[in-house]
Amino acid sequence: MSGKPLAQDVWARAAAVTAARRYVEPGMTIGLGSGRAVFALADALTGAWPGEPPVRVAVASPVTEARARAAGLELIDLDDGVDLDLAVDGADEVDPQLNLLKGGGAALLREKLVIACARRVLIVAERSKYVERLGSVHPLPVEVVRFAWSTTRRRLLGLVPEATLRRQPSGAPVVTSEGHYLLDCRIPPGGLAELAAAVKSTLGVVEHGLFLHTADAVLLGRNDGTVEALQRPATSQGP
Repeated sequence: MSGKPLAQDVWARAAAVTAARRYVEPGMTIGLGSGRAVFALADALTGAWPGEPPVRVAVASPVTEARARAAGLELIDLDDGVDLDLAVDGADEVDPQLNLLKGGGAALLREKLVIACARRVLIVAERSKYVERLGSVHPLPVEVVRFAWSTTRRRLLGLVPEATLRRQPSGAPVVTSEGHYLLDCRIPPGGLAELAAAVKSTLGVVEHGLFLHTADAVLLGRNDGTVEALQRPATSQGP
């Protein structure tokens, strides 16, 4: 078998190398979300600074934890004494204001918790994930408690036109790491901030996949190995 990387992985490796060079320094404590570029970053950090203080990482998913362990990175738990210098995560969609739609990997709740502990947030994604409006390609994942989930779905249908229970290929519902179900919802026209607030306040909802005013910078990798760097517009700063 050839050792040549698959074309679909070139963008991830390019974005990961750029992230490691521009944003990560020895001794940092960082959060890692999920996605191919995040996994590639874990690999890129292996032995990156011999003789320097190690990078410590908090992870948002069991898959990321396994990749970080395999890369020999020092793992830490998030607690009251931990502040992250940087959180690095992927995204299903990124809009021109660097708002994000996430949750395709079913780890959105943990990813939000990791991001909330970070001073800066860097998103690494494929260039094709850039869209003019969130929801253009992917549905909005909404994490809900399993008990009476169908009644939560009915309440959500007062806010969104569609809400479909995410299922595994076997037909069984997808269950998140925290034991919840996921409803994939079509985003209606209108303001995203208003939708996010309404969904979050719905009884039975745990969290949603809109990450608004969260990313400080985004690296978009292409399959030719180039990387486009974006900074959050000043007018999009959160409160």
